[in-house]
Amino acid sequence: MSRSKINKTALVTGATGFVGSNVTKRLVENGWRVHVILRPQSKLTLLDNLKNNVTFHYHDGSAENMLGILKSIKPDIVFHLASLFLAHHQTKHIEEMIKSNITFGTQLVDAMTAIGSSCMINTGTSWQHFQNKKYNPVCLYAATKQAFESILTFYTQTTLLKVITLKLFDTFGPNDPRPKLFTLLRKTANENNTLAMSPGEQLIDLVYIDDVVDAFMKAAERFQKGKSNQWEEYAVSSGNPIPLKEIVSIYGSVTGKRLSINWGERLYRHNEVMIPWNKGKCLPGWETKISLEEGIKRMELGSED
Repeated sequence: MSRSKINKTALVTGATGFVGSNVTKRLVENGWRVHVILRPQSKLTLLDNLKNNVTFHYHDGSAENMLGILKSIKPDIVFHLASLFLAHHQTKHIEEMIKSNITFGTQLVDAMTAIGSSCMINTGTSWQHFQNKKYNPVCLYAATKQAFESILTFYTQTTLLKVITLKLFDTFGPNDPRPKLFTLLRKTANENNTLAMSPGEQLIDLVYIDDVVDAFMKAAERFQKGKSNQWEEYAVSSGNPIPLKEIVSIYGSVTGKRLSINWGERLYRHNEVMIPWNKGKCLPGWETKISLEEGIKRMELGSED
């Protein structure tokens, strides 16, 4: 959509994260008035180039403060990406995870309904569907995502709230600060080390960040065109999961970097996802455009075909 055609206000949570910062950037580029909610201790590194184009609001943790923020913004669409992700939690993490993944979101949606803001794009995870089941959480993080969805069900059934939940798989792209697979491969190659890994037979569903952001924009378009139902849920999947071993081989081939991998030195994790969830519905009008090879080129070499 062109800048002239959009005269809408977006509120983004989780804008300081990898996916959230890219969603924020696209909204700005598309001419939205963009507001973001931050915690006082939030690091703005990924938003450095957007500071003059977005409005920051600092949340003190209370429902009253959240309501005040929403009243001042009156967003047309809320893009809710904020969460605390931990693949394996410890006891000390429980309180913060509940606050981040359930309490914060509940305060947000309650404030939305109080001011008559009715459109939310929520972010879920494929990890809510371990072993391809309707609900089987891989970890506590996935369980908190499901718990928040249950809370959203209450609001969609008792208010005018409409929700589109996008369930993400593995995401990747340039300037990703997260300690994920490609970060490890890059570090291993640059330092000429040997990386201990599992046998590498697990399938991984990788989606390039531009395609992920496209999904959020398509969801927003559904709201703008009045095509959404009260509750919709979509899988943001490549549709082509690839074995870990093959991904590592492709990375080495595309970058020309030599990778020393000790396959099988590490055991598979408890609840290792060997086959990603593949029963999710695809968002109408959306599909991946960037292949794994092209995505690695853009990420590592800064080139586009």
